[in-house]
Amino acid sequence: MVELSLANIGLILIILGFVLAFIAVILLAVKNRGTSGQTRSAGILLIGPIPIIFGSDKESARAMVVLAVLLIAIVLIFMLLPNFLLSR
Repeated sequence: MVELSLANIGLILIILGFVLAFIAVILLAVKNRGTSGQTRSAGILLIGPIPIIFGSDKESARAMVVLAVLLIAIVLIFMLLPNFLLSR
């Protein structure tokens, strides 16, 4: 059995994420090729704990605010969990 180090597992997950994102972009492009409609976009730029949120409409930006809060909460949990477990 081959043992994988954490660095190798992390690298595999990063590559898998890029591949999945690429496939999602291709599928969306193929799906929306024949339609002519309004497009909406939004995004989050996390610089440390400070989110920079942008969007083309209020609904998209609101969804990004919720996502930013969830991401920051998850990061804080993962940062504080080892300290909490070691203090016991």
